[in-house]
Amino acid sequence: MINKPAPIPRLPPAAKALIKPLPMPVLSLLMNRLARQSVARYPSIFARLGSHVSKSFLIDPTDLPFVFLLHPVPDAPKIYVHRRPKSLSWDGRIAGPLAALLGMVHGAYDGDALFFSRDIVLEGDTAAVLALRNAIDDCELDLVEECTALLGPFGSVALPAALPVINLLQNRFNVALRRVEPCS
Repeated sequence: MINKPAPIPRLPPAAKALIKPLPMPVLSLLMNRLARQSVARYPSIFARLGSHVSKSFLIDPTDLPFVFLLHPVPDAPKIYVHRRPKSLSWDGRIAGPLAALLGMVHGAYDGDALFFSRDIVLEGDTAAVLALRNAIDDCELDLVEECTALLGPFGSVALPAALPVINLLQNRFNVALRRVEPCS
């Protein structure tokens, strides 16, 4: 008998209701700080994009009430957060459940497998989208570490304090909130 992989988790309606009223300018500000910090910590991240560095990418978590528009200009990357439905111009789009997108970033899911199983959708300039995915893979980002690093010196205290809650949420909802440890 062939084991069918577990379905990608979807954001529960209660969580959607909690995040829906979040102000887009504040989210955009936080995302831009996160992008600038990530580039400072991993300067090669956008260098890997090569000729695609001037492209715009729509990151579309289909179970969230908003989308992220990424402009990966190396000196000043920008991430804009927009509510749905809004017509936006982009060169490449990657769409799928938030858990699938987070799992790809954190190495829990294989992007090719997600694409072929139709859990994620790539549109537009797929070469640019694949270059972005490869750049993120190479940096081995951990979004929890990146977010706590935004707190400056308090991040070194916040990370260990947050880990039990993060681990509980990961286990409870089967979502990769942190980077997967490599197999030995």
